[in-house]
Amino acid sequence: MEYIMLLFIGLIAGTVGSLVGLGGGIIIVPLLIGLHSLSPQLAVGTSMVTVVFTGLSSTLTYMKHKRVDYKSGLILFIGSGPGGIIGSWANKFLNQDTFSLYFGVFLIFVSILLMLRDKLKPLSLSNMTVIKRSFTDNEGNTVNYQFPPLLAIFIAFIVGFISGLFGIGGGALLVPAMMLLFAFPAHIAVATSMFIVFLSAIVSSATHISLGNVSWTYALILIPGAWIGGKIGAYINTKLSGNAVINLLRITLIILGTRLIITSFL
Repeated sequence: MEYIMLLFIGLIAGTVGSLVGLGGGIIIVPLLIGLHSLSPQLAVGTSMVTVVFTGLSSTLTYMKHKRVDYKSGLILFIGSGPGGIIGSWANKFLNQDTFSLYFGVFLIFVSILLMLRDKLKPLSLSNMTVIKRSFTDNEGNTVNYQFPPLLAIFIAFIVGFISGLFGIGGGALLVPAMMLLFAFPAHIAVATSMFIVFLSAIVSSATHISLGNVSWTYALILIPGAWIGGKIGAYINTKLSGNAVINLLRITLIILGTRLIITSFL
């Protein structure tokens, strides 16, 4: 019965994570802590290994629909990779109650940013060297966006650090940052985020493996569900509007964040 539950957790985490660009760790980590009594360190390490496969599965699906901005993704990975290593190392200093509280507050903060996204303007980039990109959707509409590489790398470093620290895949902060700061289209932000999540998760999981923070019994059961879920979530994403994707992301973050905050005081 426990194996079936873990497989189901992997499936749901992979589906939701790839649908909104989070990677799935925001679901796996609290459930491993709450339902299976793993330490935060083991939960995060096991989650990161699982997220590698969610990221790869969903990225392959998004590639078929030409939603992944590889150039932007690789530039952002320059920051998120080292950040993931440092965050994975810093994870050992967290205790379970502190972990749950900070994690929950962080998720709700991001959901608030998404709620205010229409009132926030992208950064003024007039005095910065920028990389210009464009995207044409299935209806033939073209959207132009741009970002300064140095600032983007710095932000990605912070995202990678949080990813390694909390085991969440990084997309919970990266997707809003790409949309709010640099005006990435929602679908491109999500798909490119999953590409970066995949690369960053490889680095972070390698660090957690070296620290002995992975329950391989749990990981090997979670991975098949996460792989299938990654494909399902990416497919659903291609059928939804940008606003629908963002609203799903907000709801997911609020529910999980509230649950973690309550758990930290029990």
